[in-house]
Amino acid sequence: MSEAPADRSASSRRLLGIDLGDRRIGLAVSDPTGTIASPVGHLTRRPGKRPPVAELARRAAELGVTGVVLGLPLDASGEENPRTVEVRSVGAALAARTGLDIRYVDERFTTAAALRAVRTMGGSTRGRKGDVDALAATVLLQHALAFPD
Repeated sequence: MSEAPADRSASSRRLLGIDLGDRRIGLAVSDPTGTIASPVGHLTRRPGKRPPVAELARRAAELGVTGVVLGLPLDASGEENPRTVEVRSVGAALAARTGLDIRYVDERFTTAAALRAVRTMGGSTRGRKGDVDALAATVLLQHALAFPD
């Protein structure tokens, strides 16, 4: 039987996953061991307003996270686009405000995976867009936990 590594600091961090959308921002958090991601709700974005960096910082502090994983909305060919620029800007602002490490993870297909999961469980997504966004944040955070840098 092999022993666990003595230094598991990289995988024992509590992380906040953020799926930054135009209307809603899905949120997820990892357990203290950095093994399992769980949804923790969503924030509603106001049309035409800047992303709520202060509220994201408050939630990060409230949840006691040590880092943030932001979903990076690449296009179908994996290239960056105007939405990617916005996410990177939010990440930089969040890092400046909180001092937390920011990691970006390709978020293509996370919403589709979240929708598929809800339907597989026999649920309906009608009226549950915020729940789907939180689940999408959970999918991207779980991916980041499974494949750490």
